Amino acid sequence: MTNKLLITVFSLLLCFSALAQEKKEERKTTKETKLQPNKKANELVVIPADSALVRKEIDPLRPSKAAFYSAVLPGLGQAYNKKYWKIPIVYAAIGTGVYFYIDNNKQYKRVREAYKRRLGGFEDDEFQGRLTDDGLREAQKSFRRNKELSLLITFGLYALNIVDANVDAHLLQFNVDDNLSFKPHYKIDEFDNKGRVGLTMSFKLD
Repeated sequence: MTNKLLITVFSLLLCFSALAQEKKEERKTTKETKLQPNKKANELVVIPADSALVRKEIDPLRPSKAAFYSAVLPGLGQAYNKKYWKIPIVYAAIGTGVYFYIDNNKQYKRVREAYKRRLGGFEDDEFQGRLTDDGLREAQKSFRRNKELSLLITFGLYALNIVDANVDAHLLQFNVDDNLSFKPHYKIDEFDNKGRVGLTMSFKLD
């Protein structure tokens, strides 16, 4: 059961990791100019069709708001970021941890109750003929360990839900226009005729 839980949680973490790396590119419009003749002065007047790039306003509190909403109610931060398709993943992840916690807690109580009855001198528990007293003690330890592990993983997934909302809100406002860019390049050196790999940073002010 523990292996099944770990495999399920690992798969969900991979989904979150892949999802946390997404970037939303801002839509850009190119500057266009149109030349029109000036009849009075016989000069050409440059009329800009779109004088500036369309940029989204940056809200510095947006990541904090998204994290707060996800802390209050898992999935609410994802809804605030308009990533509605992540909400089922959040609830599936947290729900899986809660399910395994409840199941292990139930099994732990069953074994514990049977062990207590044996200590009281009764021999009518459901594990008669299947588990010895030592077996019941080991089963209690196993189910208690699995219960605690399930609870820890559930809290971890809850925290991951908050982190995902916060990071996603940052990436939604990430500047990806042409005025700020990093571009790798490969160049042949003219002196020794060897290849050089580098990284170019471009920064422009309009």
